[in-house]
Amino acid sequence: MLLFVGLGNPSPDNENNRHNIGFKIIDAINQKFSLSKQKPKFKGLLTTGQIGDKKVYAIKPLTFMNNSGICIRELIEYFKIDAEDVMVFHDDLDINFGKIKAKFGGSSAGHNGIESIDKFIGKDYSRIRIGIGRPNGKIQSADHVLKDFNEEEQKELQDITDCIIKSLTILLDKKLDLFSSTVNNR
Repeated sequence: MLLFVGLGNPSPDNENNRHNIGFKIIDAINQKFSLSKQKPKFKGLLTTGQIGDKKVYAIKPLTFMNNSGICIRELIEYFKIDAEDVMVFHDDLDINFGKIKAKFGGSSAGHNGIESIDKFIGKDYSRIRIGIGRPNGKIQSADHVLKDFNEEEQKELQDITDCIIKSLTILLDKKLDLFSSTVNNR
């Protein structure tokens, strides 16, 4: 049993923000693998189904980025999911746009959504870090993550999402290094 978490902010004006890349990945997983219809549960939008031989839950927390851990803790306690079986998709300023790094555990690197999850379930879970790059010029990081992807980035984002979906079975087996190298060699 695995739990996929996509981080983002639920308000409509945040839908295409860089910070909402995790939500976009969960939507793509739900569509590709025909998971159940999203239902509001555990302070998030929850879907469930099978991918290969694995039972999978996927959730988009509705608690806003900075309180994502509240949703995750409720869900894993209810379904008795080990933190080691949680995989969180999120944006990362410290990775160039379009690059992806998957890792187990580690630091939050100042990402408020990850800090919240660490606080509520500990650090022993997988993170799929999707690069959004640092802002150019005088734009503050907080403004950059809440800015929408531009038209060119939207096209590349579709390629990134497609590649993640095609390589998802590697994640199911928790082969994080292989996943990272596969998706970055697209």
